[in-house]
Amino acid sequence: MALALRASTSTSSSAPSSTQRRRRGAATVAVYSQTPRRPVFRALAATATVATPTPGRHPPLALPPTPTSVADAMSRVRAKGKTAFIPYITAGDPDLATTADALRLLDGLGADVIELGMPFSDPSADGAVIQASAARALAAGATTDAVMAMLKEVTPELSCPVVIFSYFNPIVRRGTASFATAAKEAGVKGLIIPDLPYDAIRAFRKEAIKNILELVSVVGVTGARATVNPLVEDLLKEIRQVTNKAVAVGFGISTPEHVSKIAEWGADGVIIGSAMVKQLGEAASAREGLKRLEVYARSLKDALP
Repeated sequence: MALALRASTSTSSSAPSSTQRRRRGAATVAVYSQTPRRPVFRALAATATVATPTPGRHPPLALPPTPTSVADAMSRVRAKGKTAFIPYITAGDPDLATTADALRLLDGLGADVIELGMPFSDPSADGAVIQASAARALAAGATTDAVMAMLKEVTPELSCPVVIFSYFNPIVRRGTASFATAAKEAGVKGLIIPDLPYDAIRAFRKEAIKNILELVSVVGVTGARATVNPLVEDLLKEIRQVTNKAVAVGFGISTPEHVSKIAEWGADGVIIGSAMVKQLGEAASAREGLKRLEVYARSLKDALP
């Protein structure tokens, strides 16, 4: 499975320890760097074991291919000269049944990777839209166990990998080994921990083998913005000089024009969070939310090369 970790130099009284924390990142191999007033990037590690059929037996023809690792998914996109479409939604908003339908919908629309937010009461790296989404999910009864159970049923139906975005507190409460095991059994291919304490990196590092990079286009919390940070284009060029890993851009991406521009600048993937979450969570009903999500997601997917 994949793990991601992000770095920040701020500390938080809510962390399990008083050790220096790195604000939003990915847990495993690379550490995000944050430079004042400049975009920051985070690393997303990815590895997965693909099951092979038992000799003499064949999987049901109706099922899609087993989701591969995030790294492999990104490699396929890059090999085709395309830009990966990476939507983010909150688990349990408005309810887990709708989340399951949304995962199937996004996969059917051609998502290359899906980020699924684990609802938490103190989402410090997120803006107002995702904070409200997490609150609705928790009020509706979404728990870590319930999210994992839903994923265990849904992921075998998907052709793209699912990555969980979770704050560190829920992981600590369950136990890091137990959480990682549950995620793997649920078919999860990656884990992003935005507030992972620096001294906890080693506990997750061994879980990852390969890495991709996620470029965060603005310093701050999540949320749709009117324009894309112009520093992204130059920073993409700088990153290309030091790595051949795939680079995806997120934070503040919300319109077809945004994703088209970022693809034009050479990003390997585009991540859309808050604007995607609004389609589901702020609709009058779950059915309407899914319809809104389909129209919106399709408009962004169609804007990508």
